[in-house]
Amino acid sequence: MDGHQIWLNECEKINFDANPRQYEEGTRTSEDAARQLGCDVSKIAKSIVFEGQDMAIVVITSGSNRVDRKKKLKKILGYKPGQASPEYVLKSTGFAVGGVPPFGHLKETIKIIDEDLFKYDLIWGAGGTAETVFPITPEELKRISKAEVRDVKQ
Repeated sequence: MDGHQIWLNECEKINFDANPRQYEEGTRTSEDAARQLGCDVSKIAKSIVFEGQDMAIVVITSGSNRVDRKKKLKKILGYKPGQASPEYVLKSTGFAVGGVPPFGHLKETIKIIDEDLFKYDLIWGAGGTAETVFPITPEELKRISKAEVRDVKQ
């Protein structure tokens, strides 16, 4: 079973109709996804995984932002999280880099949402593969992911 089907199964468990879109050209980066969708890169909700003390930390940030791991995440978490390797990302979330969804991870994760995403009515997240994205409102993403909304940008 591929990452997209695994994620769709997770969506089904929580009654979320993902309405995904697949692009053969790929949506691995925020820029790739924005180009495929014809939207501004800031409307892409990219999931950046960091290595936490007890579990992975998934920061869902605007595609145009970089995460401030050294100051802002350290202040939020009480420690500076580590850079996650592709192997750690896959082991901790069940998904490969470039396709990590903002929710539906196979293991428990700490989730934080970039407050900048709330500037938009509709944003786009990865749907389990580097070719799949789905639309969602920031409010629905917050509710489903149970993430804390914070200022995380550099």
